Amino acid sequence: MADETGTKQLLHLVFGGELTSLKGVDFRNLEDLDIVGIFPDYKSAEIAWKAKAQATVDNAHMRYFIVHLHRLLDPEAK
Repeated sequence: MADETGTKQLLHLVFGGELTSLKGVDFRNLEDLDIVGIFPDYKSAEIAWKAKAQATVDNAHMRYFIVHLHRLLDPEAK
């Protein structure tokens, strides 16, 4: 689906939380996940991700991720 400018939306989710170990991606408490938001493109998602990651730099177990929602919604798109 395209937006008003004619460009295709490439939705991205930014979220994070505290990990149980630095060697994996298991979260300490799923109820405490920080859902930052859904963004219309990678660049805006990356800006939000970077801000959250830098704000939590003192906690080594805190991690933020960017999920390419557009790939999950339409896995056969190229």
